[in-house]
Amino acid sequence: MAILCEELSWWSIDGEALIGMVGRDRIDEDYLWMVLARDRIGRFRCAALGTDLTRKDVAERRLWLEMTKVIDQGEVSKFGEQGDETNSPLDPFHVPATFDRAKLHPYFVQLSNNAGNAPARKVITELALWLAPKDPHFVREFQTNGFDQRLWELFLWASFREFMLEVRQLEAPDFHCARPGIAFTVEATTVAPSAQGPLADHPDPRTPEELQAFLRDYMAIKFGSALTAKLNKRNAAGDPYWDRDESKEKPFVIALADFHAPATEEGPGSMVYTQSALWEYLYGLRTEHSRDSGGSLMIENHPVEEHVYGTKTIPSNFFALPNAQNVSAVMFSNAGTLSKFDRMGVAAGYGAPDHRYFRRGFKQDPDPNAAMGRFFAVEVSAEGYEEYWTQEIQVFHNPNAEIPLLEEAMLGATHHRLVDGRFESLCPADAVLSSMTMILRITDDDAVVEKAKL
Repeated sequence: MAILCEELSWWSIDGEALIGMVGRDRIDEDYLWMVLARDRIGRFRCAALGTDLTRKDVAERRLWLEMTKVIDQGEVSKFGEQGDETNSPLDPFHVPATFDRAKLHPYFVQLSNNAGNAPARKVITELALWLAPKDPHFVREFQTNGFDQRLWELFLWASFREFMLEVRQLEAPDFHCARPGIAFTVEATTVAPSAQGPLADHPDPRTPEELQAFLRDYMAIKFGSALTAKLNKRNAAGDPYWDRDESKEKPFVIALADFHAPATEEGPGSMVYTQSALWEYLYGLRTEHSRDSGGSLMIENHPVEEHVYGTKTIPSNFFALPNAQNVSAVMFSNAGTLSKFDRMGVAAGYGAPDHRYFRRGFKQDPDPNAAMGRFFAVEVSAEGYEEYWTQEIQVFHNPNAEIPLLEEAMLGATHHRLVDGRFESLCPADAVLSSMTMILRITDDDAVVEKAKL
């Protein structure tokens, strides 16, 4: 729809019982109106449409008349029914009275109870209506031990839609994404804490040297474990992801997020600072930078053969592993967190009363001599603030891929390629490397920090 239509104005009526949109047809250069109403399971979908109008103001008046008529007739619930719904309305935050609440994930409890997380609850409630109906385990896993994975899938679905892709849920891989001329499949995975084995002994880096060693070996092995598990996965018929019917002859992408070490009072979660380990592991190259006599940035890449931590050793260069030529790219983001959902909710007008939301972090610096990102700090509810689901997404393209992924498949993401032994990156101007969000609760006396998080 977004490819064919330019959105011009949005409207709502009766507490958002109905939502309306007026747009311009990019091909015919005429105008249209659309009324969206909730279907039987709660999703906003097109329920009425008018096209071939010559002026925007005429389209808006037609839209108002249609929305008012539906409200006056008291037929809102029936108006949105589509006839293809297969499930009943659901609430991802409903916990049956008989359920053992000790099994609830601590982040789910925080999300459910904290007043400052109201924006995230609103966004997640709306997004879950699109994913959960096709997956009977979604809600229970979101509430318990699958919280991080399910939150990552919600983030991915929203991002793919922002990339103007038609998204279908599959059993495995997780998603089929398409638009005219483009189709690919995606399997989502996360880096989780290690409960046993050599990686259960988690380092606690305190110095720059300790952090460098942690990223060089421990984190490379963590990323490697998640990625090679998907590389070697087979279904009952013995087929890998790329040979299954929905994936055949299409690019196949693994979408990866790091949730293995959550934020604490002492510091941020691991996802903020582990990305450099992914570069090194994927391509088997360690990047070092220095300055020449004139102050210009000098970059050198050095081959890496393996990563060693304790008794565990793995080969580096994931893209050169057997069968890895079938993985077109690895997609990564450090933003599939509650903070992202809170900020997107605030930007959409659902900020919690008596709360303020502040974001700070680093954006990509276009200066070719910059060795780190540009610092930024902003209030999320400030006038003119804009944020997109896709700002933090990075796509690492496989130089050995049998079926490459087109950069046009994810316009707006940052794309990385290895060309003749050197990294080349295509980065949008508003790309964010990492950020943290602080939520302040306003009291009668002073502003109180309610929660600082990723």
